[in-house]
Amino acid sequence: MFKRNLWKFNQAMVFQRSSCWRKVRPICDHSTIERAPNSSHTITIEKDANYSSWMVDHPSALTSFDQMMKDAKGKKIAVFLDYDGTLSPIVDDPDRAFMSDEMRAAVKEVAKYFPTAIISGRSRDKVKEFVQLNDIYYAGSHGMDIMAPPRPVRSSDGNHLTVSLERKGNDVVFQPAQKFLPAIQKISKELKEAIKKIPGARVEDNIFCVSVHFRQAREEDHGTLKEKVKSILEHYPDLRFGCGKKVMEIRPSIEWNKGNALEYLLDTLGLGNCINVLPVYIGDDTTDEDAFKVIQKRGQGYPIVVTSSPKDTIASYSLYDPSEVLTFLSHLARWRKSSSSSRSISQVWPGVSS
Repeated sequence: MFKRNLWKFNQAMVFQRSSCWRKVRPICDHSTIERAPNSSHTITIEKDANYSSWMVDHPSALTSFDQMMKDAKGKKIAVFLDYDGTLSPIVDDPDRAFMSDEMRAAVKEVAKYFPTAIISGRSRDKVKEFVQLNDIYYAGSHGMDIMAPPRPVRSSDGNHLTVSLERKGNDVVFQPAQKFLPAIQKISKELKEAIKKIPGARVEDNIFCVSVHFRQAREEDHGTLKEKVKSILEHYPDLRFGCGKKVMEIRPSIEWNKGNALEYLLDTLGLGNCINVLPVYIGDDTTDEDAFKVIQKRGQGYPIVVTSSPKDTIASYSLYDPSEVLTFLSHLARWRKSSSSSRSISQVWPGVSS
């Protein structure tokens, strides 16, 4: 107990020393953490204590920022970001998961100094519509639809993939799951028909994967919805089932995920085999763990999980919510801007205008 209290005190002192942080919540003041209606103060305190204890193994990327940047001296940083729950809050209506103007400005500023990509379960066009920035790269459908610089394609796992390469301007669209598209389109229609009588449930077609959202559905309907989805999926042996935050996902049965997308982007950017590259990946969902694993395997980089409650993760650092993501990105851009070693993005990421 003494060691834990000492750790909390040290964390608090780091915040006091960091005069540049703005609107940052002290890590021991998580009074809003998943607080149920009419919950007792005792329960809230217990959750705060559990979260603080969890942070011993997953320290805040804000309080750790100075050390992270000290370790990054003389190295290149590449930034990879999830969208929902990371750049935007989780909302009941997925079509209204808008990012704030402040967040958009922060991502734009980061992209001036670092190679930056969004890797999302959304369709590539949908997430680009949300983000509205041109000087970054987008990977939709959990990395199965990537717009990247034109470089030789190399599968990270060596499996045979049906690859579709389509040149758009100076970029190439990479779609390793192209052959599954007819099955995805067919099951999407079947799912929409099957769940239309379940209030609050909805199907989102993300091109190379299908998301069945049930955040607005009644809890008593969750089991029925899951049974319907799995029953339909039985007729599609080439597709597989997965879960996220209040969402079920149908994806092609290939070894390709956000981790593979991260490796592909690093490779095509000419950074895959560089020993002086530090990937920063920020995400909040179970699908982001695949990207965390890639960084862990590389032995260098910063996997950062966004969560307001303790969770199983292999991420090394944490951020509480999208507002802390905003603070982290803003400080990252300011750090590079003020660094004497700052270079134009075009020097480290071919194909992107500065």
